[in-house]
Amino acid sequence: MKLVSYNIQYGFGIDGRYDLARIARLVDGADIIALQEVERHWRRTDHDDQPEILSSLLPDYYWVYGPAFDMDASERRDGRVVNRRRQFGTMLLSRLPIVWSRLHTLPLRRTLRPLNTRNAALECMIRAPAGPVRVLSLHLAHIAAEERLEQIDYLLAEHRRAPLEGGPWSGVDDEPQRNWTHGQPEPESPLAAIWLGDFNMEPGSAEHRRIIGSTPYHRGAAYIDGFIDAAAVARAPAADFHTHEKIIDGKLAKRRLDHCFVGGGLADRVRRISADIGEIASDHFPLRVDIDLETPFGQQGSMSPS
Repeated sequence: MKLVSYNIQYGFGIDGRYDLARIARLVDGADIIALQEVERHWRRTDHDDQPEILSSLLPDYYWVYGPAFDMDASERRDGRVVNRRRQFGTMLLSRLPIVWSRLHTLPLRRTLRPLNTRNAALECMIRAPAGPVRVLSLHLAHIAAEERLEQIDYLLAEHRRAPLEGGPWSGVDDEPQRNWTHGQPEPESPLAAIWLGDFNMEPGSAEHRRIIGSTPYHRGAAYIDGFIDAAAVARAPAADFHTHEKIIDGKLAKRRLDHCFVGGGLADRVRRISADIGEIASDHFPLRVDIDLETPFGQQGSMSPS
């Protein structure tokens, strides 16, 4: 299956043009699309409802939107309140139904300067042909490593609790007349997970090590409840593999800020990873990952994600 993660910078490219249609053209065709910096009802984007617009441009996908923060943007018209919310967050689109989702609003440190904003991780459970997998579209803090480390610790704890806590409901519905479950069995909440997004960190950083762990005596080791950088197990990416460019201290810095981390049991399923270097539709480049989510879990490799 083909996965893509893209921080779309609310539709503005490095050419200064606001164009959601070219964003949609770039990501169309992937099986799972994780987007960051998607917004609703901001003046800078003509008060557009971007999730609705993107979903209309990508009509073959199921989708969920998760706002990291929500502010009033209502107005009065003809003596009536027109309720409207100004939101900013992450989105996930999938060719397969999204069985359930939940939004994690991540820890935030208040700042004196510069501006700091709430971040979020949108978690979606999808039944891939291989089996159920939880896919997260997330965006970590841009200011400091200590804030990102707190956010990563929160997400790791949630990840390890997921199989024990379950999904939207558990147990047997003993009041079927209330139709709580629509007659469906308890939805899965598997350990198998994929994290996609803008992590605002580079390989080798403290935050990167917090996710993948440190195993100096056994390189390539993977804990069953831990994560592996997809770039470390994919076929060799391009030598200048990066997802973001910025002038820093007068020099062009090429950085890999966008990542895909897969649960340990999925490590041997990663095939390729690349970035659409040079695309100008955002200030980031789309990150693309090919991963085998077709072969049933337990039939490949020595570890099962279930």
